[in-house]
Amino acid sequence: MSAESNSAATDGFGGTETEHPEPLSRDKIFHILQTQRRRYALRYLKGTDGPVEMRDVAEQVAAWENDTTLQALTSDERQRVYIALYQSHLPKLESEGIIEYEKSRGIVERGPLADQFDPYLDLPGKNAEEIERAAESETDDEDPWFSYYRRITTIGVLTAAAAWLGVPPVSLIPDLVWGVVLVAAFAAVSIAQLLTSET
Repeated sequence: MSAESNSAATDGFGGTETEHPEPLSRDKIFHILQTQRRRYALRYLKGTDGPVEMRDVAEQVAAWENDTTLQALTSDERQRVYIALYQSHLPKLESEGIIEYEKSRGIVERGPLADQFDPYLDLPGKNAEEIERAAESETDDEDPWFSYYRRITTIGVLTAAAAWLGVPPVSLIPDLVWGVVLVAAFAAVSIAQLLTSET
C-alpha cells in the first residue's frame, strides 16, 4: 500500500483511522484464513497494540508452526517462515486492508479490517479443515438455491440416461416432453429465486 493510498485511511503509520472501510465478505474472510501462516500472523497481531517488527511476527509464527519455543527455533525454521511472510502473506494481508505493512522498515500493524478476523482467531486449534467446513456451511447458508439447481440437474441426467438405455416407463415418454419438463423446472426455480430475492 503506497503512502498516498494509505493516507486516505489513516493519518500516518499507526495513526487514527478517518474512514470506515467496507467490510470483507465471508468468502474473502475464509479465503484469507485458509492459510495457517496468515492465521498465526493475525493471531499474533491481535495481541499487540501498535506497530511491531516483522521479525518478531515471523519468529512467533515459526514457533507455533513447529510446536516449539522461540528459544528452540532453528535458523532454517525462522528463515522459511520469514521469507513466506515477507514475500507473500503480509503483502496479501496489506492489499486487503487487514494490516499495515512497511516492507522497507520491516514494521507491521493491525489494519482497519483486522477486527473482522478476531472471532475466528479466538478458537484455539482452528485448523484449515475446520475453516473450510465453516466456509462451506456459510456459503450454503448464503445460497440455498444451489441445492435446488443441483437436484434438478441430477434428475435430468438420470432421466436422460434412463431414456437412452430404454428403461421403461421413462423410455415410453418422448424426449421432447422430458426436455420441456426439465426446462420448466429450471424456469420455476429461477423465477422463485428472483421473486424471493426481491422481497
